[in-house]
Amino acid sequence: MSEIGLKPRTRTKPKVERPKLYKVMLLNDDFTPREFVVMVLKAEFGVNQDQAYRIMMTAHRRGVCVVAIYPKDVAETKAVRATDAGRKMGFPLMFTTEPEE
Repeated sequence: MSEIGLKPRTRTKPKVERPKLYKVMLLNDDFTPREFVVMVLKAEFGVNQDQAYRIMMTAHRRGVCVVAIYPKDVAETKAVRATDAGRKMGFPLMFTTEPEE
């Protein structure tokens, strides 16, 4: 009989890590009209009128408010698009991102 070299099969289980999440934050300013901020929140983040108003008022009172939490690339894209919407209209509207802890 001939010897057949058999190797045991090893299955590697890939470790799948959840992507790190980032907070999109709205910064308060004294120049952007409240109605415009609400409109941007609804358009970019898909929140309803009441949620947008509450987010805007929290940022107004506290200086900053977490709008939503996303994976890094989504958070950065949304923050840039929302900030650009304000810039196009001549407002200093600002959204930033930071890691969620």
